[in-house]
Amino acid sequence: MRINDVVPQKGSRKRRRRVGRGISAGQGASCGFGMRGQKSRSGRGTRPGFEGGQMPLYRRVPKLKHFTVINPKHYTTINVGKLASLPDNTEVTLASLMNAGLLTTNDGPLKILGDGELTVPLTVKAAAFTAGARNKIEAAGGSCEIIEA
Repeated sequence: MRINDVVPQKGSRKRRRRVGRGISAGQGASCGFGMRGQKSRSGRGTRPGFEGGQMPLYRRVPKLKHFTVINPKHYTTINVGKLASLPDNTEVTLASLMNAGLLTTNDGPLKILGDGELTVPLTVKAAAFTAGARNKIEAAGGSCEIIEA
């Protein structure tokens, strides 16, 4: 098959409507546009985006630099300072924090935030860490491991 063999199916293409060719042609005189009014004049009816006087969409949308995130990520967060009460070399996960009573609700994957001080070495397994939290955990002799949520 070649490009010159490609043709539209029979009956799919219709001939264009020839208007203004006399009364017997079916679309004579006013050419199917009626007698008078905006839609019968030559040229465009209205400009693009015009909604008949209603406030158009491009003026209704918020005039802000950024729109809100449609599907934001929700994390269960805890600060490094709260982890200081745990014993040395504890493996910290979302489940272990719930059992220890440091967290009461599961709002999604665990994220460690960097507020507070940490002196005990811990093995922390979480979905995300802030840069400050990672530095404080590793400075205390612990390790950070990112797990997929």
